Amino acid sequence: MTASIADTTSGPSEAQTYPFDARGVAKRFRHAAIFGALDALAPGEAMRFVNDHDPLPLLAQLEARFGEALRVEYRHRAPGGVVIDFIRTA
Repeated sequence: MTASIADTTSGPSEAQTYPFDARGVAKRFRHAAIFGALDALAPGEAMRFVNDHDPLPLLAQLEARFGEALRVEYRHRAPGGVVIDFIRTA
């Protein structure tokens, strides 16, 4: 995967970060909703993604769709859930 994936506590300012809690979206609509939300971000904006598992298949799809235009930064990673900042770079 060429997109940057890092565990970090730094990231975009909170004013530029929009929350997305995937746990509240029906599984059959989840990926489409995530793609739509990421398409709506301007460069420099981020979506703080919360989920009950590490979405490795989703990350592969995001890499294929966005490539270098999306940076992935884990804010929290544990067996019971993850918090990831998806940051639009272009």
